[in-house]
Amino acid sequence: GNQIGAAFWQTVSGEHGLDGSGVYNGTSDLQLERMNVYFNEASGNKFVPRAVLVDLEPGTMDAVRAGP
Repeated sequence: GNQIGAAFWQTVSGEHGLDGSGVYNGTSDLQLERMNVYFNEASGNKFVPRAVLVDLEPGTMDAVRAGP
């Protein structure tokens, strides 16, 4: 489940022009238009996914946190 969630966030991030650290590098105003649907803007012009991921297996969450 969380691996699918991580793949979803990677896809959505790419569609919105975000790099792996959450910084906007897009080229279109359309990418920024609905950014707040999926992301909160944090300090340093970084965008953070609006998600809560829960798993009883620590290895799964470690892999998600270490991902892009």
